[in-house]
Amino acid sequence: MTTTRRGGVAGPAGGGAQVLRPLTPQPPDSPLPADSRLARELLDGLAEAVVTTDHANVVTLVNAMAGKLLPELTPGTELAGCPVPALARATSAGADSFDAEHHGRRLHGVRRRLRGDRYAWYVRDVTEEQARTDALLAERSRTAFLARAGSRLGLCLHRDQTLRAAATLPVPYLADAALVVHHPPLPAEHAPHCIWYAEGDPAPTAGVASRELPAAVPGLAEALGGDVPEPGPWPNAELAELAALPALAEVLPAGQHRPGTVLASPIPGAGGPACALVLIRWAERADFDQRDIDLAREFAARVGAALATADLYGEQAHLARVLQNSLLPPDLPAVTGVALAGGYRAAGDSLRIGGDFYEVFPTAGGALFALGDVCGRGVGAAVLTGRVRQCLQTLRLVEQRPLELIGLLNRALFDAPESARRSQLTTLLLGTLTPHPDGGVRARVAGGGHPAPLVVRTDGGVDAVQVGGMPIGALTAPRFAEAEVHLAPGELLLAYTNGVTGAQGGAGGTEVFGDDRLRQAVASGAGLPPAALIDRVLQFVDEWLDGQGHDDIAMLAVAADAR
Repeated sequence: MTTTRRGGVAGPAGGGAQVLRPLTPQPPDSPLPADSRLARELLDGLAEAVVTTDHANVVTLVNAMAGKLLPELTPGTELAGCPVPALARATSAGADSFDAEHHGRRLHGVRRRLRGDRYAWYVRDVTEEQARTDALLAERSRTAFLARAGSRLGLCLHRDQTLRAAATLPVPYLADAALVVHHPPLPAEHAPHCIWYAEGDPAPTAGVASRELPAAVPGLAEALGGDVPEPGPWPNAELAELAALPALAEVLPAGQHRPGTVLASPIPGAGGPACALVLIRWAERADFDQRDIDLAREFAARVGAALATADLYGEQAHLARVLQNSLLPPDLPAVTGVALAGGYRAAGDSLRIGGDFYEVFPTAGGALFALGDVCGRGVGAAVLTGRVRQCLQTLRLVEQRPLELIGLLNRALFDAPESARRSQLTTLLLGTLTPHPDGGVRARVAGGGHPAPLVVRTDGGVDAVQVGGMPIGALTAPRFAEAEVHLAPGELLLAYTNGVTGAQGGAGGTEVFGDDRLRQAVASGAGLPPAALIDRVLQFVDEWLDGQGHDDIAMLAVAADAR
C-alpha cells in the first residue's frame, strides 16, 4: 500500500490508496486526555523546573527538574517560608520573578497565574548562560581597560610620565597597589628606582629603592631578569621591606592591609627588560586568575612599548635641544659706542630653529655683523645656516672687509662636496660698524641679494641702503655690491629678512605685510632705541598675521650708543 502525504492525515481508500484529511486544530478549551501518567511524563521531561501552588501558595506539584534544582520543595511546602530565600521573598512580595544562587547554581524563576487562583513557577538553570554573559562582560571590561590604558600611555612622551602611568593605571582594576621598579638611564646610581601607588593615594610616590628590594618582593628578581614568574603569596603579613624605604614609608598602608597575592611582570625593552611591574592584591581580595595574569602581561607589554617610544622621543628632543642651542642667534656682544638689538622668530614653534640668522663679532675698531636668509625653512635650512655661520666664524679671522669677505664665503660654500651644495642659496648682508668721533657710527655694508637695510632718521624719514648683489652659493663668479652710510646720534640702521615683508595676513589672510607697512612701522618708532624698535616691528607683524603661520624672521638694529 502506498501513502501520499500532502499536509493532511492519511487514511485508507479503495484500491489500496490513501486519502488526505486536513488537520483539525484543537480549540484552546478542549479537554486534554485524562492520563495522569502521560501528564507526569510530560512534566518530568521538561528542561525547566515546574512548581505549582494553590491559592494559599502551598506547593501542590513539583516535576523532576524541580526535585534537582529545588530539592527542598515538596508538595505541602509553604513557599512564603520555604528554605529558598529568593523564592520566599518573591512569594511574600507578590513578585512574578526571582533570581537566586542555590546549591552552586544560578536560577531564574517566573510565575504564571493559573485558574482558580493557582500559580505555577517555572524555574530555569541559567548557570552556563550567566557564565557566558559574565565572560563576555569581563572580556569587554578587559578590552575597555586596555583601550583606556593604551590611550593614556600613548599620550606619555616622557619616561617619568610613562612610569607613573604604569603604576596608576592598573589600580584598582587589576590590583589594590602597584609597584614599578626600574633602572634609570645612565649616568645614574646603580640602585633601582621605584614608583609606588595604592588605591586611595593622591598621587604615585617615587624613590630610590634599596638593593635588597628585588629579593624581598616575590617574583621581582625574576621579572627584572626577563623571566615571567607565576603569582604567589606575600611571604610576610606586613609590607616591612617596602615600608623600610625612606621615600615610601609614609604612603605604604602598613598596619591597614595585609598583602595577599603578588604578581610580577617584566616590562620589555629594546635591550631586554629594564623595568618590572608588581601588582599586589590585599588578602581580602581574590587571587589572580589566568585571565588577570594574561591581562597584566599584556598591559606590561604595552607599557614597554610606550617606554620605548618615550625613550626615542627623549633622544630626539635632546638632539633637537643641542641643535637648537647651536643654531639659535647668540647673545649680542657689547660693542663700545654701538647699541645693538636682535629679533628672531622661527617659522616652526616646535624647534625654534630655521634658516634666518644674524651674528655680531667684536673687532679692534668696532664690530662685524652679518644677517642672512638661507633657502628653505625648518631643520634643513637650519643645517645650512650652521654651515654658513661656521664659515663666517673662520673666514672673519683672515678677512674683515665686507665685500672681500662675502666673496670668500661664496668660494667656501662652492668648495663643499656636491651633495652639501644642493639648495644652499643664501642672501646675506655683511657689514662693519665703526664708532665715529662725532658720536655717530659709520656702517659699511656689502650685499648678496638681500633686502636693502633701512636707515631711520630722527625726523621719521626712512631711507633704503641700496647694496644689491647676488645671492651667495648660486654662482661661481657672482657680483656683489657695497655701500657706506653714516648714522648720526639718534639714527638707526635696521637689517631684516624677507620673513618680515612677506608675512601674510590682513582681511583675507593672503596679503603680504610689504615694504610700505614696514616703513610706516619703523617711521612711527623714530628715536626709539634698537630693542624698542625691534619689539615695535614684531608687534606690527604679529597683529598683521593674526595668529597665522609665517616664514622665518630675523632683524638686527644698530644705532650709536648715547651713553
